[in-house]
This record gives sequence, structure tokens and C-alpha cells, in this order.
Amino acid sequence: MTDNAADTRAERAVTLHAAEYDRLKSEQISRIGFRDNLLYAQLTSIAAIAAVTASAGRLYLLLVLPITGVVLGWTHLCADHMVTMIGRYIREDLTPRLTAAADLDGSALFGWENDHQRDTRRRSRKWLQLTVNLLAFCLPSLTGLIVVWIAGQPSPLLIAASLVELVIIAVLAVQMCVYADLPRLRKGGTRA
Repeated sequence: MTDNAADTRAERAVTLHAAEYDRLKSEQISRIGFRDNLLYAQLTSIAAIAAVTASAGRLYLLLVLPITGVVLGWTHLCADHMVTMIGRYIREDLTPRLTAAADLDGSALFGWENDHQRDTRRRSRKWLQLTVNLLAFCLPSLTGLIVVWIAGQPSPLLIAASLVELVIIAVLAVQMCVYADLPRLRKGGTRA
């Protein structure tokens, strides 16, 4: 292959990788906006369910809280996971391929993709975000169940339904913890 053909091939590879990066970042930004709006949707649904329950005087309507909390919480979790996976793909797959195609000799291409991961407050931010997610999506659901159990007079069918909801809330809480992408500490106290 001639030098000219190799240069053209390298330029095409760089152009394709850069286009892939642009598309991935657009998708990531879109998913971030969608994910963040789910929190507002959850807060709105809590207020609406509480208002309807209070105006109707039917405590069993609070059993809708776990349904909305789990549906919106799971959707939030999936969107957040995809945002994380896009970032990881850019850092671990696309950046090395683009660096090689552009023959950059280890230059810090897309520095932000790695730099924000090294922030000294990242660990506390991740823990706080997990706490907010659990408070927003799981706690209102659990609170609704407890109010129905304590203040209402639930039928055996409502108790059975609420126990199923309790299990589903617990599954969501565990999955939120598993997917929280919490930075781990290596031996010696340094972040992984």
C-alpha cells in the first residue's frame, strides 16, 4: 500500500471514529436529560397520588405509589446505566482506536472522559446520588405501604398485593445499589 493510500485510510478511520464519538455523545446527552426528567415525573406522581388519596379518602390508593416508583425508578436506572456504559465505551474502546488511527502516541484524547472520573469528590457524589435515588423512588413507595398497613384496614387481597409490591421495591433498591457505579477502594486506600 502506498503512503498516500495509507494516509487516506487513516483519515477515513479518524473521521469515522470522530463521527461515532459525536453520535455517542449526542445519545448520552439525550439519555441524561431523559433520566433527569424521570425524577421530576416521580415527584409529580407522588404529589398527584397523595392528592387523589386525600381527596377520595381511600388510603388503599397509596398502593399506586410502589407501581409508579418501580416503573419510573427502573426506567431511571436503565437510562443511567446506558449513560455510564456509553462513557465507558468511549474511554475504553473508542478512544484507544481513535488514538491509534490518528497516530497520536498516547495523547490525552477526550480528556474529560477520564478527568471527571478522577475527581476527589466522586466517591461522595456517587454515594449521595444513590441516596437521592433510593429516597426518590423507593422511600415513597415503602411509606405508602406502611401507611396502608398501619392506618388503613386492608383486605387480605390488598395485603397480598402490597407484599408483592414490597418485594418489587426491595429488588429495585438492590439493583440501584448494584448499578450505582460506586468507586471501590484498592488496598492501600487508593481509588480504583
